[in-house]
Amino acid sequence: MTASMGYTLAQKLIKAHLVDGDMSKPGNEIGLRIDQTLTQDATGTMAYLEFEAMGVPRVKTERSVAYIDHNTLQTGFENADDHRYIQTVCKKHGLYFSRPGNGICHQVHLERFGIPGKTLIGSDSHTPTGGGIGMLAFGAGGLDVAVAMGGGPYYISMPKMVRVNLTGRLQPWVAAKDVILEVLRRMSVKGGVGKIIEYGGEGVKTLSVPERATITNMGAELGASTSIFPSDEITRDFMRAQGREADWVAVGPDDDAVYDEVLDIDLSALCPLAACPHSPDAVKPVEELGGIKVDQCCIGSCTNSSLMDMLKVAAILKGKTVHPDVSLSIAPGSKQVYNMLAENGALADLIAAGARILECACGPCIGMGQSPNSGGVSLRTFNRNFEGRSGTADAQVYLVSPETAAASALAGVFTDPRSLGEPPVITMPDHFLINDNMIVPPADEADMDKVEIVRGPNIKPFPKTSPLSETIDAPVLLKVGDNITTDHIMPAGAKILPLRSNIPAISEHCFVRCDPEFPARCKAAGKGIIIGGSNYGQGSSREHAALAPLYLGIKAVIVKSFARIHAANLINAGILPLTFENEADYDRISLGDELCLPNVRERLQKGEPIVLENKTTGETIPLASQFSARQVAMLLAGGLLDYTRESKA
Repeated sequence: MTASMGYTLAQKLIKAHLVDGDMSKPGNEIGLRIDQTLTQDATGTMAYLEFEAMGVPRVKTERSVAYIDHNTLQTGFENADDHRYIQTVCKKHGLYFSRPGNGICHQVHLERFGIPGKTLIGSDSHTPTGGGIGMLAFGAGGLDVAVAMGGGPYYISMPKMVRVNLTGRLQPWVAAKDVILEVLRRMSVKGGVGKIIEYGGEGVKTLSVPERATITNMGAELGASTSIFPSDEITRDFMRAQGREADWVAVGPDDDAVYDEVLDIDLSALCPLAACPHSPDAVKPVEELGGIKVDQCCIGSCTNSSLMDMLKVAAILKGKTVHPDVSLSIAPGSKQVYNMLAENGALADLIAAGARILECACGPCIGMGQSPNSGGVSLRTFNRNFEGRSGTADAQVYLVSPETAAASALAGVFTDPRSLGEPPVITMPDHFLINDNMIVPPADEADMDKVEIVRGPNIKPFPKTSPLSETIDAPVLLKVGDNITTDHIMPAGAKILPLRSNIPAISEHCFVRCDPEFPARCKAAGKGIIIGGSNYGQGSSREHAALAPLYLGIKAVIVKSFARIHAANLINAGILPLTFENEADYDRISLGDELCLPNVRERLQKGEPIVLENKTTGETIPLASQFSARQVAMLLAGGLLDYTRESKA
């Protein structure tokens, strides 16, 4: 980027929030001032334990919000205890608290808190949903969010800029979900790594804010740092309808902005698409899948639970009955959506058709209920279809638009919604129903000391960390292949999610989908190293995928390549993330090999190359490590929490 070049929208917002580093070259580490944060309850308890450990009395952001939307299935005391803990932390430390039932964090934040041009980080990988209204919004680990709440910068590598140039207009029955599935088809689940996806072109003007948010939401599946749309008059109309026009500002790129890549998509040329099992980029036209028997359809999640989505589904189902062989569940994204569906009669149409109405929460998307039958085909409007994520190991999960899901629920087989004739005409309301009675404000600063934080017996402290050793000698305790997700590392679901605030207990489930003996092997060895393939750690931002290995004694993870958030979480936890200089060297290491990283502490301090000695085979393997000075200091200290404490001392 030279002085004569214009800025992209993302570059403008980065420049306005830059507090550390040089943004002129992609790959440079930069620190950003964060205006807003969000957490959800699956990651929030640990984030707030970390925030408390920092000793900051009150959050320093413009607005921080804690949402209860993931662990809402209360089959024991654990989830309810976490909710109570989070609520009392919010009251004491200056956060707003969105109560259970108020809705999914990304949907509610878009409706009630998001502001164009502001920065947002959230302890959930789908926080880039906020890019639908022109926010610079990143998914992050809970510890990064805790630091931001305490007033610290959020650090990332300066991303490359990708322009997705939209032209034309979507044809009837083609949806925003089909746009992002087309982007995934072209770029793959690792095609966005190290990049910001910025949407522009005349086609942008044809998309509503909920449609834009669907697209930026699933940018997480590209591995992208974030995705963003400009804030324009359509954004203004949405915020006016939410009673928040005063928060609106126009943001967009310079006319002479220069992008590293450009992807052209003619909206009018798209057709209904589906991501096939078991990856969001395994995309095919729905018409090619016609006739496949469907057992379940689930409509909702932070991707497709807006009022517009729900009204389209209600119009398709009105006066009809769900096929007897199909279970159809519908989860509105927020209390606002649910209320408006009830008031205008659309909810009655959904119920009359035989839909099972779930609470306003993530639910099936995070494995909280509605697991399909054995070997069942499930069509979901969600963002991920990783193997086993639904709670049924052999389920065949497809990702589709609400229109495709509704049409297929009626027919009992995979159905192209274009076969239904004229589509319903749904328009954005001039005014949304505004009732924020399920959002609890914090105590006044003068009263914060009177608030007692309530901790249940399942809430355990952050795992013990220690400074990086001079040399790491440890066996290979696990070797895995490409595209390992955080669901592989630290599964979700109704049985495991209640343990999110109890690292010793949840570590018993670490990597069991890949190797059931892994936790026991770790305990027997005391310390170890993990070997992995490319795109290691894709998916959720859950820092538990780093904290559980930390608790189990993992000292280093050596792979072909990392997903962005997970690599950051490993550094935050004090685990050394390294990559093979030559990917073929992956094949030279086996499970059980005794490995050594000699003088690794000194080599990191001096910026010298790191080598791996395989004591079992006698081979020496060169490794790549590209850490910033700050990241080196974090690793030497034992992680971000120790580094932050030392910095404050």
